[in-house]
Amino acid sequence: MSVVSGVTVTVPGTTANLGPGFDCIGAALKLYNKFKFTRLEEGGLIINVTGTEAERVQTDESNLLYQAFVNFYQHIEQTPPAVKIEIQLGVPLARGLGSSATAIVGGLVAANQLAGAPLSQLQVMELAIATEGHPDNVVPALLGGCRLAASSGGGWEICDVPWHGDVVAIVAIPDFELSTQEARRVLPTEVSRADAIFNTAHLGLLLRGLETGKGEWLRAALQDRLHQPYRKVLIPGYDAVNIAAVTAGAYGMVISGAGPTLLALADKLHSEAVETAISTAWKEEGITAEVRSLSLDTQGAVS
Repeated sequence: MSVVSGVTVTVPGTTANLGPGFDCIGAALKLYNKFKFTRLEEGGLIINVTGTEAERVQTDESNLLYQAFVNFYQHIEQTPPAVKIEIQLGVPLARGLGSSATAIVGGLVAANQLAGAPLSQLQVMELAIATEGHPDNVVPALLGGCRLAASSGGGWEICDVPWHGDVVAIVAIPDFELSTQEARRVLPTEVSRADAIFNTAHLGLLLRGLETGKGEWLRAALQDRLHQPYRKVLIPGYDAVNIAAVTAGAYGMVISGAGPTLLALADKLHSEAVETAISTAWKEEGITAEVRSLSLDTQGAVS
């Protein structure tokens, strides 16, 4: 194994759940964080951060990117090297677009490269899932594309989900935050059989809708009973924005990850009108939001 002195890892942001796919499906988007790791001759840690909200990122050993880096070396039973880390932010923090997943994946991929690649991509993925606690963000962040993850015999089976070229992802990123912990706190500990069956059916329909681009299927498929009815109360203006998006031609609107970013799916013909409608609806609620269409990233983490 050859040991390198430095590595740069670019990791895409993600949108997870996609309505009924709670904690099991996610898609990588063309929105990126970039992490540069350089070995230091002497012991220590240097972290520099640039980009939007850079001042909010921890620059000591509590930094999530560095913690993932250290966890990798602990996993392979080696001492982590002293490093300088340069972080270039492009994924908004605490907005439901997988910023934490980019840090976990970036730290693990960089560590693997600096250590001479002792782990395979599959092993890095499993370590990322174990670190995050669920696969929906870290898997597409690492592999790219839209991915469905299912546990199997103590491991994971990962399914690539075809995404029709006419299906456009429109993200609406509001100027407020929602922590994943808070979003999980409002969820019930048990659900009814009827709700479980409802989500199972709608997830299956979602997979076929994304593959075919069939609007009728997508309009039905984006409904959910496991998390969105409980989380939407944490997002001011949710109902108004949802109505505006659908009225403008969106197939539907869902909460991206744990929120508060909202994700609408539409065809190319209606995407611009949906962007405008969402922005206007939130503005009428007194909330400023960055609304834009994003393409699917198909490469995942690149080093």
